[in-house]
Amino acid sequence: MGKTIAEKIFDAHRVNMPFPDTHVLKLDRVFCHEITTPIAITDLMARGMDRVFDPTKIKAVIDHVTPAKDSKTAEQGKILRDWAKRHGIKDFFDIGRNGVCHAIFPEKGFVRPGYTVIMGDSHTCTHGAFGAFAAGVGTTDLEVGILKGVCAFHFPKTLKFVLRGTLKPGVYAKDLILFLIKELTVNGATNMVIEFTGPVIDAMSMESRMTLCNMAIEAGGTCGICYPDMTTVEYLWEFIKDEFKTKEDALKEYTKWVSDEDASYEKVYEYDVTNLEPMVTFGYKPDQVKTVKEMSGSKIDQVYIGSCTNGRIEDLRIAASILKDKKISDDVRAVVSPATPAIYSLALKEGLIEIFQNAGFCVTNPTCGACLGMSNGVLAAGEVCASTTNRNFNGRMGKGGTVHLMSPATAAASALEGKITNSQLYKA
Repeated sequence: MGKTIAEKIFDAHRVNMPFPDTHVLKLDRVFCHEITTPIAITDLMARGMDRVFDPTKIKAVIDHVTPAKDSKTAEQGKILRDWAKRHGIKDFFDIGRNGVCHAIFPEKGFVRPGYTVIMGDSHTCTHGAFGAFAAGVGTTDLEVGILKGVCAFHFPKTLKFVLRGTLKPGVYAKDLILFLIKELTVNGATNMVIEFTGPVIDAMSMESRMTLCNMAIEAGGTCGICYPDMTTVEYLWEFIKDEFKTKEDALKEYTKWVSDEDASYEKVYEYDVTNLEPMVTFGYKPDQVKTVKEMSGSKIDQVYIGSCTNGRIEDLRIAASILKDKKISDDVRAVVSPATPAIYSLALKEGLIEIFQNAGFCVTNPTCGACLGMSNGVLAAGEVCASTTNRNFNGRMGKGGTVHLMSPATAAASALEGKITNSQLYKA
């Protein structure tokens, strides 16, 4: 019987099995940010265990509230900053050099096919786009990871999506993942890995694959994962060129992290998505999804473009292509947050920042703040946001606020009209 990617990664990283179906895996990366990691640091210090297993494998960033908005968030940043300095963690991205964790860490080449990655953040599943097993964990697991470089998991069951056809103009990875979450429901992949495969995935950029994998958790998935291919190699080449003579050699090495044809799956879903329409959420669960046409005309107060889901250069280019030479509605305010300094700089160089500003957008530094209602775009009670983020829970972006999740294209079109609008009405 063949094996899935996840099963291959487990076999390659297993340290021991202390209990039936408890697999202790060696970790390649432990990612940290200032919201969840200071709790782990403080507890380890209180236990007299203020140590790290390998400072070269730990990467840290201040990204959720940046710059600090009050004394509490400043203290969180200080704990992480002091800890990184104390333990010689060189890959620490402080204010001014920081970006959204699930954007800046791949951008720096920290994730490779076949890796095991944990972080105290549910959207760590993003990094599965590289053919890695990446999972969000709680404080206890994070502490053990920091201290010992291992983490315990149950053996992964895997769901497989085979996606065929061609996404039509105006339909993007965000629309696809919203559709798939609607099909699965928020509990449909609980404690499972979701494999995204087929011609549609093969044709996607790494940015789009990260968007897909980012929201696997919204269907309950432990990790979303894509097969590594030449697109993966091209994205990583700057960081791996000294390890391989050619890109073909790298591809040959990485394709060992592809599921076998006779691998066993919990379930296989097959869809032709040629006729897929732009999608948007309603209500307060990520599986409450309708077509944008069905929600067309719904009132909004704010538009937000950014986050670990859709704040990359590809997303900004798509939104800017719709906004160019136009003005947003007087009835809304709009915010865009490029996910990393490199993305911000490239957007500036390409003239995208000017397009956003001329359209009436507020352009902020890279931050997660608005996505979870902490800073830089919090909603007031009763307000509605058209957002490219990943969660529409009640009050997610501010107490009493409502969030409609959508693609950057839909968000840009909605900003122009002051209500949910299909971007296909505009030339993108």
